[in-house]
Amino acid sequence: MYQLKTPEQLTRMRRAGLVVWQALREAGRGVRPGVTTAELDQVIRDVFQRCDAEPLFEGRPGRTRFPAVSCISVNEEIVHGVPGPRRLKPGDLLTIDTGCRLEGWCADAAVLLAVGPLSSRMEQLAQATRETLQLAIDRMGRAARWGEVARAMAAHVRRRGFSLVEGYVGHGIGRQLHERPDVPNHPAQLARTGADFPLQPGLVLAVEPILALGGKQIRVREDGWTVVTADGLPAAHVEHTVALTPKGTWVLTGPPEPQERDWLRRFGFTV
Repeated sequence: MYQLKTPEQLTRMRRAGLVVWQALREAGRGVRPGVTTAELDQVIRDVFQRCDAEPLFEGRPGRTRFPAVSCISVNEEIVHGVPGPRRLKPGDLLTIDTGCRLEGWCADAAVLLAVGPLSSRMEQLAQATRETLQLAIDRMGRAARWGEVARAMAAHVRRRGFSLVEGYVGHGIGRQLHERPDVPNHPAQLARTGADFPLQPGLVLAVEPILALGGKQIRVREDGWTVVTADGLPAAHVEHTVALTPKGTWVLTGPPEPQERDWLRRFGFTV
């Protein structure tokens, strides 16, 4: 069903994860009113070039090939937002999603950022989305199968009063960006596909809950990539690459530990 990674391979994936973390950190520093999403994408491109990392999103096939190294989705945009001339405004909520391959191994993550203060309900949406990802990471270390995690995620989103978007899933990751298994966020998706799977050491998943303020119906814009809410209300998306180890979960795209900072400094980053 899927390939388990060795401890050595997880260490190499962690290096790719640190590059993704740095790229998202640098882009986040540039988030402010008036900046364009294309300018933020260029920041990520520059980080990948400094680290000699291969961008994983650029050139992906679709109606047209994806033209950027990141997906930047603002407000009603759910996923796969195409960076361009859109300028950020106060009160915007955006997700920046990117991935890279370093020395043959991949990592993928997305952060949720605000342009200044958010409305009360949008702040609650952002907080609930981050909570849902953290809940999944915590449950992965204790659950026997992914279905247990998906049920806990769906219950949490329901309690918080939001919708869990079902049209898109997380995925396994390793030498390729998308590997087996598919990782549904909602138990209804598992029921439709019968694709539940066991959680065991060596499994690496890109876990990415997507929440919506209104309904969970979606549509795709004419660019063939940008997915938006059908009702035009905001959505939110976060993601981490998470490995299962005998000791629990390891967030490969999380911030560096003290002993890892020197590795990032070699590329000239201030950590």
